[in-house]
Amino acid sequence: MKRVLVLHASKMGATKEIAEAIGAELVGRGLHVTVHDVLEPRALDGYDAVVLGTAIYAGRWRPTARRFFRRFHRELADRRVWLFESGWLGPRPHQVRPTAGGRRRAARIGADSPAVFGGRLDPDKASGFLDRAMAKRMAGDARDWTEIRAWANGVADDLVRDWAEPKAGN
Repeated sequence: MKRVLVLHASKMGATKEIAEAIGAELVGRGLHVTVHDVLEPRALDGYDAVVLGTAIYAGRWRPTARRFFRRFHRELADRRVWLFESGWLGPRPHQVRPTAGGRRRAARIGADSPAVFGGRLDPDKASGFLDRAMAKRMAGDARDWTEIRAWANGVADDLVRDWAEPKAGN
């Protein structure tokens, strides 16, 4: 059975929740899915596809996501990969372009540009003075769960189509 690894680099938990929702959609479509923090995998062996998501702060991927990508970019290039970025809190996150770093990384491994989802800032989940101050000033949740589920189902459509057994006579 083909396996999908859904990875997240989250700071306050919002990107992790997005990754879990994506994983649940893929499981609902009959795919075998594992969801992990980017710090957990020691290898990508045994996974046929990867979904990698990262929170965006100051227009940059989380350091853990950048390190993961540097370590595994060759293996990612040998698999189906989808990328997503989350963090935008403005009124129209769907109009935000992926970060330049995300676009470069996608091109490097032959993946589409990252999807961009709204993020969440919750003062109760922030740690450190600056994070708490920013979260209090800009608190909000711009995640569009319908959009996230639709994107995950698009990933599932691609995988189901790619991994479909050939029909007899073909």
